Amino acid sequence: MLYDPLRRKDVADTPEERVRQWFIGVLRDVVGVPPHMMMSEVSLKNGAKPYRADIVVWSRSGEPLMIVECKRPGVELSEDVARQALVYNNILNVNYIAVTNGMHTRMYRRDGNGFLPMAALLKWEEMTCQR
Repeated sequence: MLYDPLRRKDVADTPEERVRQWFIGVLRDVVGVPPHMMMSEVSLKNGAKPYRADIVVWSRSGEPLMIVECKRPGVELSEDVARQALVYNNILNVNYIAVTNGMHTRMYRRDGNGFLPMAALLKWEEMTCQR
């Protein structure tokens, strides 16, 4: 079992969950996201179809700011993985998307109606100022 500080409970120790917990640490320790501004395993609905976003980061004003899609190590960060995050974006309308497999992380920022790759993660303070 692994402890998820966002859900405040023990969860099954799976390869994807290890990546999720690692990236929660990156968001907290490197990006500077306060833990209370993140949620893991966020239930979403698009019409009647249910979805579950791995991590959602919120702005100070309580608006969704970033979606993170986590995959187990070894899973290629393909267009299909990015498309999955874009489905969640259709519901949440965020400015940032991250996809990670724990070995590689790709970040994207909104540019008009689409998303462009970013060279590095921005600090949470920077992201919230650009909302």
